[in-house]
Amino acid sequence: MRREQATTADGDTVYIDRKAAERGSVDLFHPVYCDADGEKRWGYYCNACGGFDNAMDTMGRLVCNSCSNIRKPDEWDAAHE
Repeated sequence: MRREQATTADGDTVYIDRKAAERGSVDLFHPVYCDADGEKRWGYYCNACGGFDNAMDTMGRLVCNSCSNIRKPDEWDAAHE
C-alpha cells in the first residue's frame, strides 16, 4: 500500500495513510507511520490544519494542538469528568 511521504517540523520523514481515518469534529485524523510499510505507528495527521501536533489521552480522545479538531474518546465514563 502506498502512503504519502511527509516531513515533520523536526525534519523527520513520516508516512500518512490517507485510506485510514478517524473522524474529528472539524475534519479527519489520518494515522502516520515511521516507515512506508506502516508497521511502526508514529501518530496522527490532522487534515483540518495539515499538522502533526496532536495528543491522545488514555481514553482515546484525540486533540489537535494547532486547531479545534477533536475526536471523542472511544470509551466515556462520567467518573473521569
